[in-house]
Amino acid sequence: MKVTGMRCGMCEAHICDVIRKLYPSAKAVHASHGHDRASFRIEGEIDQGELQKAVDDTGYRCESVSIEPYEKKGFFHRR
Repeated sequence: MKVTGMRCGMCEAHICDVIRKLYPSAKAVHASHGHDRASFRIEGEIDQGELQKAVDDTGYRCESVSIEPYEKKGFFHRR
């Protein structure tokens, strides 16, 4: 997802905390203030509106959410 307003590592931590609180089963939670992005993996569906609202409520802005299927890669990214 595209998140604007992050300026430092603590900002990234706040976004990751929001994701983990909303989706406790989320894996590989990551945020980057340099790229204005956050990502995570989860089995099942997410409520995009709920996710955007949770991020917006922290003072950052969730510009967009994209959902892509996860494809596990083999050793050294080979299949």
